[in-house]
Amino acid sequence: MPFTDSEIVEHTRLIEERFWSRRRPPLHLRERIREGQRIDGQAIELFFVRPAFKSPGQFVEESIAKVQDVRSRNVWKIYWQRADLKWHAYQPRSEVASLAEALLVIDTDTNACFFG
Repeated sequence: MPFTDSEIVEHTRLIEERFWSRRRPPLHLRERIREGQRIDGQAIELFFVRPAFKSPGQFVEESIAKVQDVRSRNVWKIYWQRADLKWHAYQPRSEVASLAEALLVIDTDTNACFFG
């Protein structure tokens, strides 16, 4: 079952407070690099929108991470996108108890998977 409207509002607020407020690009770059999230069903994808490398007038999305709420098990799964453009479970912590905890794991990025 997809997130309800109230869950979307709460998740968006949490993402802003616990993640984007610390990871937002500096003021002088914000017109060129923007942050975003896409909510689809029970999954949330975090990404940046930035100028294309060889075509500065065009913009591309650069995925950062994906989290998915598995309600039947009361866990959030954390994924990162490898060079094959497929989502893979993040190791060493592929599952956590809450969205707040998932955002902390992504922000900490122990294995340099999300932010290189």
